[in-house]
Amino acid sequence: MTISTETMDLRGDGLRLSADLWRPDASGNHGNKGAVLLLHGGGQTRHSWQRTGRRLAEHGWRAYTIDARGHGDSEWAADGDYSPDAHARDIRAVADSLGESPVLVGASMGGLASLVTAGEDPGLVRALVLVDITPRAELEGISRITEFMRAGLDGFDSLDDALEAVIAYNPNRRRPPRKDGLRKNLRHRGGRWYWHWDPRLLSDREKLIAAEIAREERARAAARAVTVPTLLIRGAQSDVVSDEGANELLDLIPGARHIDVSGAGHMVSGDDNDVLSTGLIEFLEGSVLTS
Repeated sequence: MTISTETMDLRGDGLRLSADLWRPDASGNHGNKGAVLLLHGGGQTRHSWQRTGRRLAEHGWRAYTIDARGHGDSEWAADGDYSPDAHARDIRAVADSLGESPVLVGASMGGLASLVTAGEDPGLVRALVLVDITPRAELEGISRITEFMRAGLDGFDSLDDALEAVIAYNPNRRRPPRKDGLRKNLRHRGGRWYWHWDPRLLSDREKLIAAEIAREERARAAARAVTVPTLLIRGAQSDVVSDEGANELLDLIPGARHIDVSGAGHMVSGDDNDVLSTGLIEFLEGSVLTS
């Protein structure tokens, strides 16, 4: 099957977002089943969804892998606003521009923004997939992410050093990261390699932790209002989403489905992308197309 890809600009809420569109073969048997927005976690880029985007296109879905504001090739927010509200506004702007209701697939930061969007803007979203994020997020896991991001602020002498840092953060990852993949998330300047995201992201992450109770309550309220088909894909070894957090989400959204990815941690798309993609496609084919 021939899959076409196109790098394009999308309009967020007052800034430009960079995206790759994975388009199904127009002559294929699957047809055009609709649009899926793939939204990465904090400190990542759209490239973390590359394999998922291709798999979705192979099954007849138009998949948009999007760099969030302040990440990758997207513009940085002039006012430094990287709150869940800001990301949710970007999702709404992109969805409005498509002229159809997309499926939202969000990991961590992208998942929280997707949950807020689906709960607070009924009718905008066709279905919701949360990848290792629920209203209740374990502070210890969130703190580990923040510490990892902060440790890289001064950059790395080499790609090998960056690779070692990623491996140390996630030593149990089934598929070790490759330098070629990391290169897409780093930029070389002044003789050092730096993660390509706005350092002001960390101030919002610190505010998020400080206001955890308010964040959780808003996310719970959004979850209670979700009426579209919903799937939670959780890393079985996640330190961010506990069993209690997963069970609470299933109580908040009646009819929601849940998949645990064995051997995966918080970064499910990198730890076991094949299982994630398979579970996602089965959900889309079995619950979304028939709803």
